[in-house]
Order: sequence, then C-alpha cells, then structure tokens
Amino acid sequence: MKAIRRLTVRPVLPDPLRPLSDLARNLRWSWHPETRDLFQSVDPECWTASGRDPVRLLGTVPPARLAELAEDRRFLRRLTAVADDLDHYMSGDRWYQAQSGRLPAAVAYFSPEFGITAALPQYSGGLGILAGDHLKAASDLGVPLVGVGLLYRHGYFRQSLSRDGWQQEHYPVLDPHELPLAPLKETDGTPAHVALALPGGRELRARVWLAQVGRVPLLLLDSDVEENDPGERGVTDRLYGGGSEHRLLQEMLLGIGGVRAVRTYCRLTGHAAPEVFHTNEGHAGFLGLERIAELCDEGLEFGAALEAVRAGTVFTTHTPVPAGIDRFDRELVGRHFGPDSELPRIDVERVLRLGMETYPGGEPNLFNMAVMGLRLAQRANGVSLLHGGVSRGMFAGLWPGFDAEEVPITSVTNGVHAPTWVAPEVFRLGARQIGVQRAEDALAVGGSDRWDSVADIPDQDIWELRRTLRAQLVEEVRERLRASWRQRGAGTAELGWIDDALDPDVLTIGFARRVPSYKRLTLMLRDRDRLMELLLHPERPIQIVVAGKAHPADDGGKRLVQELVRFADDPRVRHRIVFLPDYGMAMAQKLYPGCDIWLNNPLRPLEACGTSGMKAALNGCLNLSVLDGWWDEWYQPDFGWAIPTADGAGTDPDRRDAIEANALYDLLEQRITPRFYERGASGLPDRWLEMVRKTLSLLGPKVLAGRMVREYVERLYAPAAEAHRAMDPDSARGLAEWKARVRAAWPGVSVDHVETSAATAAAELGATLALRVRVRLGDLAPEDVEVQAVSGRVDSEDRITDAAKVPLKPVGGPDLEGRWVYEGPLALDRTGPFGYTVRVLPAHRLLASGVETGLVAVPSGDLVEAAGLLMR
Repeated sequence: MKAIRRLTVRPVLPDPLRPLSDLARNLRWSWHPETRDLFQSVDPECWTASGRDPVRLLGTVPPARLAELAEDRRFLRRLTAVADDLDHYMSGDRWYQAQSGRLPAAVAYFSPEFGITAALPQYSGGLGILAGDHLKAASDLGVPLVGVGLLYRHGYFRQSLSRDGWQQEHYPVLDPHELPLAPLKETDGTPAHVALALPGGRELRARVWLAQVGRVPLLLLDSDVEENDPGERGVTDRLYGGGSEHRLLQEMLLGIGGVRAVRTYCRLTGHAAPEVFHTNEGHAGFLGLERIAELCDEGLEFGAALEAVRAGTVFTTHTPVPAGIDRFDRELVGRHFGPDSELPRIDVERVLRLGMETYPGGEPNLFNMAVMGLRLAQRANGVSLLHGGVSRGMFAGLWPGFDAEEVPITSVTNGVHAPTWVAPEVFRLGARQIGVQRAEDALAVGGSDRWDSVADIPDQDIWELRRTLRAQLVEEVRERLRASWRQRGAGTAELGWIDDALDPDVLTIGFARRVPSYKRLTLMLRDRDRLMELLLHPERPIQIVVAGKAHPADDGGKRLVQELVRFADDPRVRHRIVFLPDYGMAMAQKLYPGCDIWLNNPLRPLEACGTSGMKAALNGCLNLSVLDGWWDEWYQPDFGWAIPTADGAGTDPDRRDAIEANALYDLLEQRITPRFYERGASGLPDRWLEMVRKTLSLLGPKVLAGRMVREYVERLYAPAAEAHRAMDPDSARGLAEWKARVRAAWPGVSVDHVETSAATAAAELGATLALRVRVRLGDLAPEDVEVQAVSGRVDSEDRITDAAKVPLKPVGGPDLEGRWVYEGPLALDRTGPFGYTVRVLPAHRLLASGVETGLVAVPSGDLVEAAGLLMR
C-alpha cells in the first residue's frame, strides 16, 4: 500500500548523546575520519545500511542501543573528544586569521551545484565537486565564505542500465528533512523565505535551507513550497533540467534570490556582510543585477552602481567551448525583467545590454550568461593555465583591439580537497611518518612545494598499501557489478562469473567522468583486437574500471555508454573490463585510490581542468592523459605519461582519434605495463614505486584545494575587497562619469607621428632608442590616458610576442593643432627580430588594468609603414 503522506520522525537522543546531533548536522564529518569512526561505532550495521550518512543513521538506530550508549563511559569520552575537536575547529584561528593586510570580511560564493558528500546529492559532475571542495578548503583555512546554491528536490538523476546497456534515468524525491540540512528561520521561528516577481503579477517564493560545511554556511534555495503555484514549485526540481524558461528561472533564483538569501542570513545571524561576490560559472550571473538594484535603491545611478558592483565581483569560467554556456533568447529575458516583473526600477534595455553578444562573431539576439558574468566582474579567471588562454581567445571579442593574451582573464588552477579524497589507509601511512597533525596540515592547508617525507617510506609499505587499495576496489566493483546485473534482469545463475571479475594483482586503469563526446569515453575501443590483447596478455594483463553518466538529453552520449557496456559484456573480457553505473562521490572515493593508472583522453583543449586525475594522484595513482587542463601545466615524465595529440588544423576527427588511440595502445604496451610488472632485486617494481613517490612528493602539494583557495584569496579576493572599499558612492559616480566621457571622446584620440633615434634597421643588444610620439587626445587630457611603447620579438607576420609595455611621458603642453608629445627610452633587451609600436589607453586609478574599458588607439597602417617600426 502506498502512503498518502510522508513525514520524518526524528529520534529523541538521551541527554548525554545530544552532541551527536550537532556532529551529524555539520558536514565536516564527511572529511573528518574520527567523526565518521564515532558514528560507525554507534551501530556498524545501521551505519552501512544508512549509506554512511549520520543523519539517516540516527533516525534508524534502535532506542535500546541509544540508551546503552548513553551509559557507555568509553563511548561518551570519545564523543566528548570529537565534539570538543569540532568546537575548536569552528572557533579557533586558522590560516586566514594569521594573514596580514585587510582581507575581505566575508566572501559570498555562488554555484549552481555543490558536491559536498553523497549524503547531499546536489551535484552532477566536476563543477559541483569543485564547488564543494572550494567550500571545504575555505573552511579548513578559516576563510569567511558563505556558499549559495539551489536545493534540487530530485538532485541529479540516478543511473542504471537496461538489459542491452542503454542508460536509464531515475529521479528519486529528496526530503530536506532527511538530509543534513536545517531551515533558516526568522526571529519569530517561521521559515525564512525570499521572493522573485514574475510576469503577470505572479511570484516565485523559495525557502532557505542551511547546510553547515565545517565553518562555512551553505544556503540552498528551495521553490517547492506551498505558497507557489505548481509551475513555480517545480523550478528547483532537477539540476540542469527543463527548457529555456525553466533554466532562466533557476538562474534568476540562484543569482537574485541568492543575494537576498545572503542578506537575510547576515541579518539573522550577525554574519559579516560579504565584500566580495564570487560567481562560479555564469549560472549565477544575475547576482550582479540584484546588487546594482540594491545600490540604486540607496540613491546611486545605474552607471555608478554598476562600477561599485564590478569592483567587488570575481567571475570564474569553467567552459572551454561556447556551446557549454547558457544563452537565452533576448525576448525571454526581457519579459522577466522590467516594470511588470523582477527589478522594475532598472530599465530592461540596460539589463539586456549586459548580456547581449554585441561583438564580432556574436549572435546579437542572444543573452549570454558568461558574457554578463564578465561584464559584471572586474576580475575573472579560468581554471588552469591552458584554460585561461583558451578563455582569453574565446571571449576576446569583448575587448576589441587587443591581442588575446591581454584579455583580462587570468587563471587559478583548480585543486581538490585532500581530506575528502585521500583514502584513510594513505593518510595513516603518512601520519605514521610525520605525525597526525602535520599530515592533516599538509593535506588541508598545503603551502609546501614538496612532500619530502614520502622518500622515507619503505618500498614494501607503499607496495602493500597499493595492493590493499586495489583489493578493496575489486571487492567494491564486484558488489556494484552484481547489483547492476540484477537491475538489468539477470538471475543468480548468470552471475557466478562476477566472483572472478578483476584481480587484485593486475594493473588497474580507471576512467570515470561525465560522458560528453569530447571526453571520448570509447577511444579505448578504437582497435578492439588490440585492446583485447592488452586485457588478456598472459604475463602483463591490464584491467579497466569505467564509470560515467551521459546527460539525459544527450542520446549521443548514451550511445557511447551503450557501446562500452556491450564491449564489457563480452564473456571473453568481462572479467577484465567493467562499466559501473551511477557514478557519484561514494563510488569515486573507492575508485581513485584503487587504480594504478588514471586515464584521461579528451579532445585537447576542451578539458578546462579535469580534477579527477588530481584525486587519483593524491592516492599514489599515476596519470595517463592527453596534455590538457591541469596535466598540460604540471606533467612531468617523473610521475606519469602524456598521450600525444594530433590536433593539427588539417587532421580530421576520425584520423585524430585513430592516431591518438594508437599512441595510447603503444604507451600501455611498451612503457606502462612493463614498468608495472618488472621486478627489481627486492622483488618489487622499483621503477614503478619511484614514480608513485614522485607523484606524491612533487605533484601532491600542487593539486590541493588549499593551494587553490589561498591563490583566490591572495590574487582575487583581497584585490577585489580593496577595490570594493575604494568604490564609495562618490568614487563610483566619478568613475562612471569618467568612463562615459572617455567613451564619447575616444574617436578623437589618435597616434599621429612616431620617430626614434635609430638610424638603421639593426642595433646591438643593450642599446637604448629614444622614442618620440605625437598623439591627439581630442577632448581628453593626459591624465585620462597612458601612452605606451609596446616592444618584443616579432614572428614571421610581424606580430609582437611576449610584449613588454613601457609608459611614455608627456613633454610640454599641446601644440597649435592640439597634439601632445610623449617621449621615453626603448631598451633593446632581446636579440633577433625585434619590433615595437605605440598605443594610447584610458587610465584611471580605479581601473584594474588599462585593458578594462576595451578602448585603444594605435598608429594607422600608413603611419606604421612610414615609421618602419620593425627591426631585424
């Protein structure tokens, strides 16, 4: 019989056990081994049955067991120690509190998804896991962050397979009362809400739930409330679900509603108001509009409010292709803003101009969320060194007249939260070497370039650890494989082979990620006979564990899954290659440590970062990857292998796949399997173990989320907070008026004449040329601009590379024709083909860079020819 109503019955904990409730409600347990061990000891069977979720555990433990524990002095001592440790963690000073300078009082971090723990399934892939790791690392470092997201009642889908290997999606309903959440409440005890105005006089209301992620509060907005009509109740139904309007409403709720939720939280708790707002991908870009509206309500004009908001905003793009960005039809966005909808005080045309693709190559009728994010943020970054360059090229149209290298998008390479992803066995081995506290600090805070103590761990210990982790993975795979085959309709008599699936002594390769086409799930199947030979080699076999979800609307991705599943179903190889459905955090935490090789073969340069290989590396797993994302930046032969890429302009996709698959097979046959199976004098694979050591000692410190968050604080958050404080109302008005004046006057700015002291087209290294330039400034004054000499080596097309920029100084007043003379030295500091040019840029103390406005004046073509600016 089906229940007509569902409710959650909470246990009443005996007084001595009350701290268990606080421990369960703070998600620090998800990365704190002592807290998890404590909950496991409450009732080991219930702990396993609850999916290792403390909230569910406490709801299922028999009252008699709770009464027994309340009298157990040994358990109560452990409980007190763990509760005291959490209290110290929450209140004590950490890295952030020890920094000098005026850091932000608070930072608001917005993301459409957060992967904190499998017990709170609000993530689909790398973006969400990264956001979760960002919050955890911020907590460990003491950064006063407030996370903001949406609470999806169905989360992301659960994946299973049909008998013929086709992906099937399931959307279980999540009850917030059964999750590690608490409702944010007003002072009178009623639930806190935010509301958005919709066209036609309707309203979208959302409740605010609070997840405590260590020291960091995470606010999640939930539209499934009784005050909403059915359509509005479903706005937060599924992560990345629905059509364009559905997605637009989700992103308005995240951005606009999220700012309102932050204001409510600060009002109710006394938390410091954020000085910096960080937009993790374009989905939350509307937060800038809400903040502009707040300032307009305080009396600022739109232009001044825009400058004030930009100063304190950081935008991170994760997308290496335009197709990955949310874009909406102009009319749809226009309908949801303006007098009859949200933000009625702001002219809808101003809203639209922030997101329209009004640049060469753009589609002027589309509203682009990433474009709006960039226009509303004074600081922006990609998520690896390579991705920063890709992003500068992709968005160069927003800064016409500048080379892509100068586009103001920097990069902060992603990291992973080591306490979450390092297996307990790996941590214990490290702690045995350097002590528990130092090991915790090394994983959480980082700061050291090397982990030299790894060199002192005996080879035998490392090899035994690797085999233990591999054996654990084999058991996990068999259990999941059996469950999957039963879901696919197999009977017990058909499943005997699973007892021999995988082998704890065979080289194990992992491949697990989302399944868009560019990640090339099936590249390994390119030559099936050759793959079979590798899998079944009599002396040096390999085994492969594969997992991943295709987007529900991506039939192409589902066909890739089916193709791989059908290959893995073949009785000849199914003991050597498996596909595990329903990839998520719980599976990943077994998969990364248990693999010897982590495989990644995307189409370069379409992997923005690719953090799964980082998680594997922290467990002593070696990377085998295309040079893309973070691997392009940090790869060394000491700790992994690079799959050569065939990305020349003349290579068609099919041929490229064939070349790169062959390179993959060659690496496995000729270099990787021999190194794993060869034994030295000690009977151990000495050369393999040396690579494991190098992975941990050289790569380990780099891939930490602690390193990543420290970079955000030092390079982006602190400058943004400083800019925010400098942008008082008068300064904001002044900057907005100055920008308007400069834009209006810019057509009158030109470079009229360039001359140097060089008599020939050749010169000696170390010489200095005297440069003299005449420029017209029109209605502007010298203090409004900077005149620069730009010099460096030139390529075969006379383009300046690796440019150096030197400001020139005005000499005297304007001549009778209104031209100003600028002079300065030009150092010839490089040999070979050398060139220079000059340019004029707007200059203002409140600009983050001269490129920010997108305005530049350079010599005309005729002038360049006459000046002979290139030296050879």
